[in-house]
Amino acid sequence: MVAAGLAGLSLLSLLTCGYLAWGSRRSGPGATPLAQQPGDGAPRSQPHIIFILADDQGFRDVGYHGSEIRTPTLDKLAAEGVKLENYYVQPMCTPSRSQLITGKYQIHTGLQHSIIRPTQPNCLPLDNVTLPQKLKEVGYSTHMVGKWHLGFYRRECMPTQRGFDSFFGSLLGSGDYYTHFKCDSPGICGYDLYENDNAAWDHDTGIYSTQMYTQKVQQILASHDPGKPIFLYIAYQAVHSPLQAPGRYFEHYRSINNINRRRYAAMLACLDEAINNVTLALKKYGYYENSIIIYSSDNGGQPMAGGSNWPLRGSKGTYWEGGIRAVGFVHSPLLKNKGSVCKELVHITDWFPTLITLAEGQIDEDIQLDGYDIWETISEGRRSPRVDILHNIDPIYTKAKNGSWAAGYGIWNTAIQSAIRVNHWKLLTGNPGYSDWVPPQAFSNAGPNRWHNERVSWSAGKTVWLFNITADPYERVDLSARYPEVVKQLLRRLSQFNKTAVPVRYPPKDPRSNPKLNGGVWGPWFKEDEKKKKSDKSKGASKQKKNKKK
Repeated sequence: MVAAGLAGLSLLSLLTCGYLAWGSRRSGPGATPLAQQPGDGAPRSQPHIIFILADDQGFRDVGYHGSEIRTPTLDKLAAEGVKLENYYVQPMCTPSRSQLITGKYQIHTGLQHSIIRPTQPNCLPLDNVTLPQKLKEVGYSTHMVGKWHLGFYRRECMPTQRGFDSFFGSLLGSGDYYTHFKCDSPGICGYDLYENDNAAWDHDTGIYSTQMYTQKVQQILASHDPGKPIFLYIAYQAVHSPLQAPGRYFEHYRSINNINRRRYAAMLACLDEAINNVTLALKKYGYYENSIIIYSSDNGGQPMAGGSNWPLRGSKGTYWEGGIRAVGFVHSPLLKNKGSVCKELVHITDWFPTLITLAEGQIDEDIQLDGYDIWETISEGRRSPRVDILHNIDPIYTKAKNGSWAAGYGIWNTAIQSAIRVNHWKLLTGNPGYSDWVPPQAFSNAGPNRWHNERVSWSAGKTVWLFNITADPYERVDLSARYPEVVKQLLRRLSQFNKTAVPVRYPPKDPRSNPKLNGGVWGPWFKEDEKKKKSDKSKGASKQKKNKKK
């Protein structure tokens, strides 16, 4: 039915019309600081910025998306703010966080493959300017609480070296919520809780991380002067596995038979309560009236770990909508159109220029951003400047054995995992990942049950998919065969993006990363090679001898 309805549209209109509410694209992000513009909805002074990032929260896992899990705080904040219902992130932890903090696609930071592993000598490249660094330039106090996951193999990679005045949280992608220990593999285990640049052993008191992080946020707000702007980046560990929660949060969910879903529900209930406590602290200490609260998940949910993305297709780690379309909203007294829904295209890279502009900061001309200033889109209901999203190009992930240049019309090698959105259209190549639809009934049993899952079978050689996401947000009707010219156009756009890509950074693991060699703690381990040190010493000695002769 969807395909039949599209058949009457010309190819040109399909490629150019964009969203029904969209118009021409603006020239770029950060043209005029919004705080200098008159009118309702403009901040009266530099606003306090609170960015809350949840971990692995599924698209359906919020009350206002129909979840059986109660999220009264999120529901209320979203209802009084602006719900982002066409909002995209990346399918995994590191990619979303790197794009938030730099405003750049993964292909422009070298982090386009997978995540940063604990044992890899890798981190967000040091030549990338970060959001907190830009906010510090204009007088902001910058604080991070929660999960970093942008690398730590050398001291320069740590949060306090990347623009944050203070850091309290974990460096890795996951760990025990109570003990804060993480094993990357058998025998490679260590402690992962930091305060600034040192292991926070003093805080090893068995407090559940969601509650511990909230207490830290309350302390920061209590000790800061609300007359001075603050940037608070709160990256909760929840609701990422391992599935752990304090017992009292299970009270309302004992009827859920699936143990993973029940634990997940308890974790989300605790997270919702935590965000209520953060909001109360903002009001108590005098920040709220001049604050902007942004809430986002970092990627889609993982059904095998209790998360639900229904009715979207796929899961975390995939480029189907279930992996990249996220729960998100903005809550602020400074919004002009409160209580509204934004269906304009928004991407996680857009926060970088948007927040810098709101803070009265300047975006350097030599910084090539992929994000756009979308404050007017959110606050005033204006059309989005964004018409496309490069979801990613991963040249290392080539598991689609039948992919070829021929399948890509000689324009693109379809063995490469990639995905792109242009106006209505979304194109995927390679192996996009787990592609089931997982309805709520799949969580009805005590154990994993895939009988309820819906699957679409395709020929083994298929490596290209095309969807009209506006008409078919659940990706049920592949239109690649019907519209080959659209496929070619999007493949050309992929090729254009790929010409701007930097080499992939994905080094092999370094045995020196073992926490056993670092006092039992995950932390910076990289040091100069002894050979290089000896070489430098010998060079220095020879120079001294030459000077003596002179």
